[in-house]
Amino acid sequence: MKIAKRIIKWILYFLLIPVFYVIVSLILSSISVNRKVKNPVSEKSIYLSTNGVHLNVVIPKDNIDSLLLLGLKREPSNRYLSFGWGDENFYINTPTWGDLTFGNAFKAVFLKSSTLLHVTRYNSKHPDWIEIKITENELKKLNTYLQNTFKTNENGTKIILENQGYTAIDDFYKAKGSYSCFKTCNSWVNSGFKESGLKSCLWTPFDFGLMNKYK
Repeated sequence: MKIAKRIIKWILYFLLIPVFYVIVSLILSSISVNRKVKNPVSEKSIYLSTNGVHLNVVIPKDNIDSLLLLGLKREPSNRYLSFGWGDENFYINTPTWGDLTFGNAFKAVFLKSSTLLHVTRYNSKHPDWIEIKITENELKKLNTYLQNTFKTNENGTKIILENQGYTAIDDFYKAKGSYSCFKTCNSWVNSGFKESGLKSCLWTPFDFGLMNKYK
């Protein structure tokens, strides 16, 4: 009887971990890190997009500096590039949420693994993107943040995974960093905003944390 009670107690403790994680996440997501520049002259635009879970930052090609563009697959008709970051195994083996397995989710959240940058090319702006006006200096910092996330070879060239995109308009590139429940695809975008001096969350693992700051 005592053993059964101990087992039940430890099961309850284990179940409390994700509950505690969600509560802390919601609290920290609600706390805003305000923009560093007051009354900025915001002449440039970027966009936030989400598939309901995964955040991406979208930048007009004209607002992407030459160093970041270097080595990226693109066509002359592409006017926007979307950048997302995440676990390599999860990206490659979970193209849709219908492909999600417990094993892939567990590895992404709890095991140290390689990561990828997901770059998608668009010819036109999508109506569900959220536009964000930023300054020249903020844009420069964001470009640098994205560039520094790419892993490069010995020649300094971005490393593309050939024929691994979901469609004809997207590609995967080797990235720096390791995915975890504390550093998610969404916290990566949030960190980019924070480093660029833009309004952001104190910390958020969810897409709605940052999206809500700009709706």
